[in-house]
Amino acid sequence: MARRTGGWWWVVLAMLAVSGIASARTSDSGQFVKRTVTVDGRESRYQVFVPRDAQAQRGSLPVVLFLHGSGERGSDGRQQTHAGVGPYLRDHAREFPALVVLPQAPDEQEWSGINNRIALAALDATLAEFGADPARQYLTGMSMGGYGSWNIALEHPDRFAAIVPVCGAVLAPHAVRASLFVESVANEADPYAAIAERLKATPIWMFHGALDDVVLPEDDRKLKAAFDAAGARDVRYTEYPQGNHNAWDATYADPAMWEWLFAQRR
Repeated sequence: MARRTGGWWWVVLAMLAVSGIASARTSDSGQFVKRTVTVDGRESRYQVFVPRDAQAQRGSLPVVLFLHGSGERGSDGRQQTHAGVGPYLRDHAREFPALVVLPQAPDEQEWSGINNRIALAALDATLAEFGADPARQYLTGMSMGGYGSWNIALEHPDRFAAIVPVCGAVLAPHAVRASLFVESVANEADPYAAIAERLKATPIWMFHGALDDVVLPEDDRKLKAAFDAAGARDVRYTEYPQGNHNAWDATYADPAMWEWLFAQRR
């Protein structure tokens, strides 16, 4: 009997050792956590990337709101992590220094109206739960999310320390997608000048592929010219000469973009 008990102790000790290793690995790397938020009676799933040592950095953590593209719409609360910034975070989970909020728009809907309110509610909940720095809130989105970045930034021009729209635009890209446009300047005679005037104090870095045949780069070129004419203090535009619609992989893999982004403060 004594021999059997001793054997069980070895098993217990081995299990504790494995558990300790697993805990060390978990705490040594950032990870995604699942959350839900309810706005106007509608419950929506979102995810938050939490960097390692987040607890020790409460109050100083930067936070990025990421808006996905059309292909990641749905209600599973997962698909929005599979393209754009999500894969980059998984590859750099040990060293990425910021919280990232990843809401999800429903099928066949745009980043507008209640979907924008849900995205901002998820951001607010993340600020409260993880102690993010309110002066270091950033906004980025790709394709449909690029349009959404403009929509949200124009609705809340004093909130974000910087925005990074990727392969977005101002006007609807195709007749079959007439619902995709920047809504708050839709009735302006010059929507580009209107955006530039309202956001000229916000640091902005736009990215686009020169060969993009899904969302053409002309709107971003016009926006850059409008910001220059408005005397914007820090608005940049990078166009990848050989890039097509997928400008997000190159953008989110660019250390210079992240360094610039996290240097901005409200």
